[in-house]
Amino acid sequence: MTKIVFMGTPDFSVPILRMLHEEGYEILAVVTQPDRPVGRKRVLTPPPVKEEALRLGLKVLQPEKLKVSEELEEILRLNPDLVVTAAFGQILPKELLDAPRLGCINVHASLLPKYRGGAPIHQAIMDGEEKTGVTIMYMAEKLDAGDIISQREIPIEEMDHTGILFEKLSLLGRDLLKDTLPSIIAGTNARIPQDESKATFAHNITREQERIDWSKSAREIYNQVRGLHPWPVAYTTYKGENMKIWWAKIGDSNAKGQPGEVVKIAKNYFEVATGEGTLAILELQPAGKKRMSAEDFLRGVGSKLQIGEVFE
Repeated sequence: MTKIVFMGTPDFSVPILRMLHEEGYEILAVVTQPDRPVGRKRVLTPPPVKEEALRLGLKVLQPEKLKVSEELEEILRLNPDLVVTAAFGQILPKELLDAPRLGCINVHASLLPKYRGGAPIHQAIMDGEEKTGVTIMYMAEKLDAGDIISQREIPIEEMDHTGILFEKLSLLGRDLLKDTLPSIIAGTNARIPQDESKATFAHNITREQERIDWSKSAREIYNQVRGLHPWPVAYTTYKGENMKIWWAKIGDSNAKGQPGEVVKIAKNYFEVATGEGTLAILELQPAGKKRMSAEDFLRGVGSKLQIGEVFE
């Protein structure tokens, strides 16, 4: 049976690891990121892939930096036939890329060459794309630039946010890898070079990308909100303090106002003018408060909100 080293970190990677185990591949080791402090209390928490690997009784390696680590030497000594990565979060050194006889492959959550990088799902939604998908590709030294083995696409639905799409693409990647692996092992798979002229990038989300620019259209801001939900979450400024906007929809009000101006207040939402149209705020989080519905906000800390006030 083909000997595999699997490398992944978040929830996205878990169904893929589980499939490899269920299909009977010999998983020599699972490589994932170190445990990290999580939440306000900074509780040291293992990544989801580590938890799944331990549940399956698999060997776990957690290098802080793979390139210069004892774990890299251990992986090379294991002499895997194939390395499979899925949202691992570190660049693989050339020494490892060249080692397995079947190569190193990656399950990437975009239709390459579009959206190379660490945030392809966020970016596809924020850009208003109507479809996305998964690519199985050979890994190369250049970021997400290796030859394409297989691809499968799905539509991005109007109510999809990053959390929903992560789950959809994780399962799509699991199924595509399951269907693709036999041809890789047999050496009969396709190997299609990427068209560099069509390459775009989706680097990790910056703080600036999280801030709402009310001069943009309601559609653009809605895409931003759902592209950043449930992490890291879009935000605006209200009375000098940051306010997270967890969920919203394109408003149906004909009210006019300057971008950022409150133009309508209803029982369970309020609408803010944008550069084109209005955005109805449905769920938010004022500074120092818990996430809440707009209805709870308007009954409580936001009870004095008035038409004409401005979000910045």
